Amino acid sequence: MISIGALAVMFVVGTLLPINIGILAFVAAFVIGTAALGLDEEQIFEGFPVSLFVTIVGVTYLFSVAQRNGTVDLIVSYGVRLVRGKVALIPWVLFTVAAVLTAFGTFTPAAVALLVPVGMNIAFRHGMSPLMMGMMIICGGHAGAFSPIAVSGVLVNGMIADTQLQVAPVVLFLASFGFNALLSAVTFLWLRNRNRPGPAGTDADGGAGPEHDGVSWRQWLTLAALAGLIVGALGFHLQIGFLALAAGALLALTDMKNQAKAVEGISWSTILLVAGMVTYVGILEKAGTIDAISEHAAGMGAPLLVAFLLCLTVAVTSAFASSTAILTAIIPIAVPLLLSSHLNAAGLIAALSISTTIVDVSPFSTNGALVLSNAKGVDRQRFYRQVVGYTCAIVGFGPAVAWGVFVLPGAL
Repeated sequence: MISIGALAVMFVVGTLLPINIGILAFVAAFVIGTAALGLDEEQIFEGFPVSLFVTIVGVTYLFSVAQRNGTVDLIVSYGVRLVRGKVALIPWVLFTVAAVLTAFGTFTPAAVALLVPVGMNIAFRHGMSPLMMGMMIICGGHAGAFSPIAVSGVLVNGMIADTQLQVAPVVLFLASFGFNALLSAVTFLWLRNRNRPGPAGTDADGGAGPEHDGVSWRQWLTLAALAGLIVGALGFHLQIGFLALAAGALLALTDMKNQAKAVEGISWSTILLVAGMVTYVGILEKAGTIDAISEHAAGMGAPLLVAFLLCLTVAVTSAFASSTAILTAIIPIAVPLLLSSHLNAAGLIAALSISTTIVDVSPFSTNGALVLSNAKGVDRQRFYRQVVGYTCAIVGFGPAVAWGVFVLPGAL
């Protein structure tokens, strides 16, 4: 109760006052970890998201370098040409690319990390809603995340295979793809004309900004580095943050005069926020808070109600914690419920999987943090509140819709 109360206080203070929630989270992690749980420093920092830290630092640094040498503008220009001036199609192009990447095995945060910087620059240049652009890219990543060869798909299908339940892998994939495609359509219609920054780099008649008559050798090198980043992350499953840092450092050495301030492009405030919150979630896990909530929901009667509460529980907790970890914990809890009730196994597994992942738009998750850190031409505090508001809408309605679509029909 103390840990949950502290979390609520952090949100209230961080929302009403101009103080980074990450700072409050680090303080709370230390106070509660030492005073209430008797943890030492090493145990408290076990929850520090090292991989997430490196990913955000590396990706934002690399694209800061690419921005300064004109490569990002080059990509934006050719991206717009690809859809022949139909700017409204660009979010759907990025949605599709993200879905294809994750469906073929790219971990969702890696796909989002590759596409969000480009999408945010396109949104800025053409006066599109950065919130809409970022959320559609994340939805695309989730759309392909449960294919039979995707990371999340393999995880869930592997756990199900060890039980008596029968769930066809293609059913889970199609359920996730269809739900996220629908969510993207709603997001597109809802946000396409809202919260737009002023267009930058556009000329008087609304054109796409400066044309690129040629590609410099530095830009060719940057494109090659980005291609190497994709190959390394997708083909060899190397840590994308380290690859991005290496590529950024190499590019900076070729243009040290102009790249001296590229490190300023790293979104340190976002890193502080996310690192603090994820560290605090580690304290929640050590306190048994997350497990207690899930087990309490599973111990209740009325299978339909329990299924709904499980969907809601994983959505709320996954907004602050690793969706992979939540999936790993919740599927075993759901199995006894399915074996002892008339609920449809495929429906509940799909609903739980979707409820766990769609909330990764949260600014405290890797995907949401990447959107927050790469947004251009926005008031950071205002944009943060917009991302939080969108997340609250997803947490509030997403699990209920998933439950209503995939669980409820099979029980009637």
